[in-house]
Amino acid sequence: MLTRESLQSGLYLDNLELPAEFRWTQDLIDASLTATLAARPDIGEDIWIFAYGSLIWNPLLDFDRHSVATMHGWHRSFCLRSIAGRGSSERPGRMLGLEASGTTQGVALRLTASRRDEELRVVWRREMVGGAYRPTWAPVTLDDGTETYAIAFVADASRSLFERDASVATIAPIISRAAGSFGTNAEYVFKLESALHARELRDTYVDTLAAALRHLRGEA
Repeated sequence: MLTRESLQSGLYLDNLELPAEFRWTQDLIDASLTATLAARPDIGEDIWIFAYGSLIWNPLLDFDRHSVATMHGWHRSFCLRSIAGRGSSERPGRMLGLEASGTTQGVALRLTASRRDEELRVVWRREMVGGAYRPTWAPVTLDDGTETYAIAFVADASRSLFERDASVATIAPIISRAAGSFGTNAEYVFKLESALHARELRDTYVDTLAAALRHLRGEA
C-alpha cells in the first residue's frame, strides 16, 4: 500500500515490484529533482504541484493551500505501460500521464514552505521511481484567476514504457484485465472519475473510459 511513511523511509522504492531495468536509483531521482529546481521559472517562493491523477485523492503531501486549477498545454492520457502497482509484467495495465496539447483541470497543491524540501523528496520518490515521467514547469490558472507555474509529471515519450496509442478503444480492454499490489487498474480510473466529479470537474476522456470499463465489466 502506498503511504507517506513508505515514501519517507524508502520502503516504497525497495518493495515495488518493478523490474530492475526499469527502476531508478535514489541518485537518479535526486538528480532529477535538482535539475527541475534549477529550471524553475522566476515566480517567487511558492512551489505548486499539479495533481491530475492519484495525487488528487491521495496526495500524501504537506500543503498549505489547494486550488482547482487549469493546466495549459497538456491533456490526460493513459499512455504509460504499467507493470507494477496496478499492473504486472505478465498482464500490463496503463498508467496515467500528460501529453502535449489541450488543457487539463486538476488540483494545484502549494507546498508548505517550512517543509518544502522534504515534500519535494516525497513526491519525487513517488512519481519518479521508474523514470517514466518528465517533471515540467507548466503554466496553470488557479480558480481565483491567479496565473502561475506548477510542477507537473508529464509522460516521457522517450522511455520504453511509453505507448503511443492511448485511445479508449485500445486501452479499455487492457485496463479491464490488469491488477497489481495496489489493486485493479480499473479501480484507478473509477477513483479518478469520482475525484474529478467531487470537485465538479469533467474530463471527457476519463468519463468515456470509465463508461467503457463498466460496459466490459457488465455494469452498464
